[in-house]
Amino acid sequence: MKDIFRYIRPFLGYISVTLAIKFVASIMELLIPSILATIIDDIVPTGDRGKILLWGGVMALCALTALLGNIFANRMAAKSAGSITENIRHDLFSKITYLSARQLDGFTIPSAVSRLTTDTYNLNQLFARMQRIGVRGPILLIGGIIITLMMDTGLTLVLVTTLPVIALLVYLVTKKSVPLYTKQQSVLDKMVRVVQENITGARVIKALSKTEYEKGRYDSVNNELADTEQHVGSIMAVTNPGSSLILNLGLTAVVAVGAFRMNAGVTTPGVIIAFLNYFTIILNAMLGITRIFVMCSKGEASAKRVAEVLKAPEDLGVIPMPKAETDSHIVFDHVTFSYEKIKNNLEDISFSLGHGQTLGIIGATGSGKSTIINLLMRFYDTDSGRILIDGEDIRSIPKEELYRKFGVVFQNDFLFADTIAENIRYFRDIPDSQLEAAIKTAQAKSFTDSAGGAGYHVSARGNNLSGGQKQRLLIARALAANPEILVLDDSSSALDYRTDAVLRKELAAGYSSSTLIIIAQRISSIMGADMIIVMEGGRMIGKGRHSELIESCPVYREIAESQMGCGEVELNG
Repeated sequence: MKDIFRYIRPFLGYISVTLAIKFVASIMELLIPSILATIIDDIVPTGDRGKILLWGGVMALCALTALLGNIFANRMAAKSAGSITENIRHDLFSKITYLSARQLDGFTIPSAVSRLTTDTYNLNQLFARMQRIGVRGPILLIGGIIITLMMDTGLTLVLVTTLPVIALLVYLVTKKSVPLYTKQQSVLDKMVRVVQENITGARVIKALSKTEYEKGRYDSVNNELADTEQHVGSIMAVTNPGSSLILNLGLTAVVAVGAFRMNAGVTTPGVIIAFLNYFTIILNAMLGITRIFVMCSKGEASAKRVAEVLKAPEDLGVIPMPKAETDSHIVFDHVTFSYEKIKNNLEDISFSLGHGQTLGIIGATGSGKSTIINLLMRFYDTDSGRILIDGEDIRSIPKEELYRKFGVVFQNDFLFADTIAENIRYFRDIPDSQLEAAIKTAQAKSFTDSAGGAGYHVSARGNNLSGGQKQRLLIARALAANPEILVLDDSSSALDYRTDAVLRKELAAGYSSSTLIIIAQRISSIMGADMIIVMEGGRMIGKGRHSELIESCPVYREIAESQMGCGEVELNG
């Protein structure tokens, strides 16, 4: 919780006012039974109606002050709790946004979503309840005991003997529940992941008739979460009934002992009635405190999960390195990398690419093609070797400066619910003329014009567009800022051959100064590249131009023959 306290510190003054109002309201509540005892024992026997009305008015004033004070303080508590949680969510979202790909892989996206939503909600509840009950409960409990001690020590001792038993009960339950709440949140992460996968892959699931299978998968994780919640609930369910039982047994003992003491003339009816009221106040205060412990159990588990992200060290920081002497734009120098640090996903990759040149990368699924891009953009750091851009090791380039060099279309890129223009601009300062040029080059002008222009509204994830239309918009987004390095990661798979060919021709004409990297499954998309790399099992098994690879790389020749036919391969070779 100490990592979360820094978010509370700026609001300490405001919270202090809230607690002061709560304190006054609680004192007013404590005075009411004492005033009632005075009226019954001292004023009613005198028959003075004026004094009865006066003291009755004082009781009503105390009750009204307590009511208004609690309402006002509760509103203030909700406001400060909301503001604190807003700041935590802001920093948590910002931190998640800047986590490296390796760190995000460790937390997982479903867990990050759960921490940003459920865990921060638990913290919000904790902050609000602590201000509403965390002060009022102890004041009513301690104040009630002090006043009853002053009124009748013997009856108070009967009451006080129940409190250590309740405290022990709360301690045992809290100690057991914190690890279970942590486990519950982990299971919730799993359920978020399953739901996320089902929503994202809804069309695939229906197409493959796997709806019932996915229902079973969801039921499995849902049942696991329900079982965990029931286990936690069964433990926490002991608290309130157990506390009520103990306190009500104490109340019975107070009534019995009070009857004997009143019969002996040691105490008065007013004191007994006041004791019953104070006992009710103490009972409610104790139950409120037990609820606070329940919220603390949830809050502690959630605070640890939130702090775990907030405390995550900066990864992939800037490392000053001397600039190398090279005329190449991009250099991979004996690069080796592994995601899990068990088996290499890339091994000894070396190549260099000049300004304005085109690199084509081809290979089977899982051969390491996209990993090359992940390393080039420094989503991960290499295990060995180095990557240079204009002679600078990418580890020495600030991230914002590095990313500004790129225009990129990933395999699983996204479109959001907004206009075509805003999807391409993506909140960048790009003039309309540049936007139109990107749309034209990406071969998207025909369908944008038919849809009503760049103001056409795209639905979430581009669900109202075809696969080819989405890919052309994504290419236009990558082109819009005139990038120094343009990366197209399997971004033309949904385009027909004619559109793909025209796109490559337009890129060569309009973006000749940009260094182009194309990852493709089609030979036709890369056969005109200045250099082609053939990947297999994380290793580079071929490098050269199309004609050279036809002669020297059997895997490349086999791919070419399967796609283009033997005669055309020989002709192009």
